[in-house]
Amino acid sequence: MRNRRGVNWTLESAPWAAGKARTAVLGQLGKWRYRLAPGTVTAVETLATLLVEAAVADGGARVSVHLSDQDGQACILALSHQASLTPGHAPGGDDVLHQITAVSGVTGCGTDTGPDGRRIWAVVDLG
Repeated sequence: MRNRRGVNWTLESAPWAAGKARTAVLGQLGKWRYRLAPGTVTAVETLATLLVEAAVADGGARVSVHLSDQDGQACILALSHQASLTPGHAPGGDDVLHQITAVSGVTGCGTDTGPDGRRIWAVVDLG
């Protein structure tokens, strides 16, 4: 990750993981001195929830959440660490992607599956 800041957290794959992720992501954006409008806070909370809940649904033992920023945008990524998934595109991720794109401020999103599990991410404008 060149020319951008980044952090990550590993969480137990459990129903409460989305709440921990929301708190961690918003806290880090505050440490990076972003002053988010209320609508942007709601968007970031919604995205963290959707991404982590999708990763938890894959059934791995843990979920990792990655956050990076660049040019007034943040990328939030959740990784399921469920190695038994078939590599390639995860068709079940399509519904989540539709929900993600409906969130105000989203400029991009995607999902794929590899040997380390499913990655699902969204990029949101923080301005």
